[in-house]
Order: sequence, then C-alpha cells, then structure tokens
Amino acid sequence: MKIISLVPSITETLFDFGLTSNEIIGRTKFCIHPENLVKEVEVIGGTKNLNIEKIRALNPELIIANKEENEKLQVEELSKEFKVWVTDIQNLEDNSMFITDLGKLLKKPDLARNFNESIDGIFSEIKVETPKKVAYLIWKNPYMTIGSDTFIHDVISKIGFQNIFSAQKRYPVISLSDFHEAEYIFLSTEPYPFKQKHIEEFQAEFPSKKITLVDGEAFSWFGTHLTKKSEYLQRLAKL
Repeated sequence: MKIISLVPSITETLFDFGLTSNEIIGRTKFCIHPENLVKEVEVIGGTKNLNIEKIRALNPELIIANKEENEKLQVEELSKEFKVWVTDIQNLEDNSMFITDLGKLLKKPDLARNFNESIDGIFSEIKVETPKKVAYLIWKNPYMTIGSDTFIHDVISKIGFQNIFSAQKRYPVISLSDFHEAEYIFLSTEPYPFKQKHIEEFQAEFPSKKITLVDGEAFSWFGTHLTKKSEYLQRLAKL
C-alpha cells in the first residue's frame, strides 16, 4: 500500500510498524522521526499547508490525516480524489484504538497489541497519590495552555498531575494572573520552543513554583512515540 502521512507522529508510527520508504511515499516537513528513514520520503508541504499538486502526482492509495493537525478544507479536497483516514486522538484510549485499527489495516495486529501493552505498562507503573497542580504552556505571546479535551491533558493526568485549566477546552489563552493555583509550571518545547531563558523569566515571576522545561513530543505525539518515553515520563512523575 502506498501511503502519505500528513502528521509527524503518524509517520513515525508507520515506520515503527515496519513500513519502508517504498510504502510511505509522502510526509510533511515536520516529520523528523526516525531521522535516518524520513529523509528518504518525499516532502509534501507542512501540516497546515499541504502541496496538493505534489500529493496528486504521488497518487497515494491512502492518506492518513488528523482532525487537529491538518486543515479541514485541504483534507476535504483530498478526500474527493483519494481515500483519506482522518484520525481524531483526544486521549490515550483514542490512541489505543488508532494503533489497533492501524494494526488491522497493515495486517499486523500482534504488533499493534504489543505497542498498546507497552504504553499501558508505562502508566500502570506510575502510582498517583495526591495529584500535583500544574499549568502546561504551549505558547507565548499570548500564553496558551491545554484544556481537558486534549491528548496532552490525558498524559499529564496519568503521570500524576492535575491540570489547573481542566475546566476549559482545547487551547485557551491565559494570563499570568491565572497561574496562582499551580504548584508546577511546565514549559513545553513545542509548538512554541520554550528554552532555559524562559524558565528564568518564570522563576523570577513565580519564585515559589517549580518551573520545568518539558519535552513536548512526550506529551503531544500520539501513536507509538510514547513507547520511547517510558523513563522520561516516570522521571517527571517523581518531581
């Protein structure tokens, strides 16, 4: 099957299922894992600005997109000409189903089961007593965080943190005055590239809070990526 992936975490997952660059014939410029393999795959634009003509020229048998990552109008345009699977991953349960469905599609159900068992095992080993209150930032100018209907929120919850913005949905804009409940502030490395200097800025503003730079991929990349983040997530859970 000739597949085009429109999402970085989907591209990585396809490679993890054993597909090759002969089968994954297109990917976005943001698809960076696995580094040694993605470089062999044709780039078809970014997640939000696909090169429709290049996709047409590649003539895929299947395009795998994501409701959140890709632009609806572009996906609808592609759906008129190609078979398009639009994934919608809002939590770990959705992710498990995605991996299972992909395993069925690729005729690799046992491998899918192994991935899901590995992911389940990561969180079953983390024992949550009293959740620690956290504010998770994904953007600066304006500050943006995550609501309860996001994949990031579910991962945060499973490792023992309580999202102080759980009453909100999707990715709300917030201000510094909204942080007073947080014991921890997580600054994600993506989509906004928070760095060490931002930790220092926040520490000056909130001297009593624990400010931590966190790997955005560990919280937002669905699919099989979590299987590579076991030690990292367990370490964060012990903060």
